[in-house]
Amino acid sequence: MLAWYDANARVLPWRAPPGSNAANPYRVWLSEVMLQQTTVAAVTPRFAAWIARWPDFASLAAASEEEVMGAWAGLGYYARARNLVACARAVAARGGFPTTEAELRQLPGIGDYTAAAVAAIAFGRRAVAIDANVARVVARLFALADKADVPAHAERITPDLRAGDFAQAMMDLGATVCTPRGPRCLLCPLRTECRGFASGTPEAFPARAAKKARPTRHGTIFWLERDGRVLLVRRPPKGLLGGMRALPTGDWAEAPPGLAGAPATAGWQLLEDEVTHVFTHFRLECRLAAASIAAQEVHAEGEWWPITDLGAAGLPTLFARAAQLFGRERWG
Repeated sequence: MLAWYDANARVLPWRAPPGSNAANPYRVWLSEVMLQQTTVAAVTPRFAAWIARWPDFASLAAASEEEVMGAWAGLGYYARARNLVACARAVAARGGFPTTEAELRQLPGIGDYTAAAVAAIAFGRRAVAIDANVARVVARLFALADKADVPAHAERITPDLRAGDFAQAMMDLGATVCTPRGPRCLLCPLRTECRGFASGTPEAFPARAAKKARPTRHGTIFWLERDGRVLLVRRPPKGLLGGMRALPTGDWAEAPPGLAGAPATAGWQLLEDEVTHVFTHFRLECRLAAASIAAQEVHAEGEWWPITDLGAAGLPTLFARAAQLFGRERWG
């Protein structure tokens, strides 16, 4: 695996070259958090912009949560952004980034996988980091039907030396060769040892659990405009999209709520357009409602944001898409 990695390692902005032992702990940690439930292709440009703005723990610790949440917009799973700030501040308070799995797990937002990945990649510790790609490689290598058996087998094959390179080699193998569908087995350095390949049906491992149907919830997103500005609010700090700047909404309910929860003014018009967004546990379908008022007509809580600069508001994907639809209705 290490020989394969030396020749085939992906070049990524948060990585040190194979065998160099020169990984930047801040970059490793940041990349691992960004990559949770997000693709390398989506993260790479955002990572570069982030590093340009906050290049180390100290600069991120000094940033406001509002700034960080805005910069995170579009990456999803927004609790990660809040945890990034909290973790950076904890690191600054303790005077440095811990180097062991046990210590890393004590920091905000760092779970078992992230602690193992950072310990191995950034500090050369022997740690077993198992993400979805690694789990798939191990399951096929040992023909494991049950994912619960993966950790014990991954522990067996993790070397004492170059544990960080080994972890990244397994990640790369799963991402580029041992893919969920259509694995490129003839290119795999583990092919001769792989029981899944020998079985003739490597894709059968690990067994896929049946997906649960997501329930559908409904809401209404409100566009209240005055003098070239639109009303934006801060979502509650807890819950989905917590703390993010957003367009106002009513409650998300089992049935379409119509204009319930609209900012207090007259003249609301429900548009034909809808915006749909899939969260982890449910699908959300939102109607759109718009109104335009004079400056003196309402004193709503929130901030009146220039419509021409709405891209700088850092709206989550759901609300950015809604704003595009409102714009299409407004400008034709």
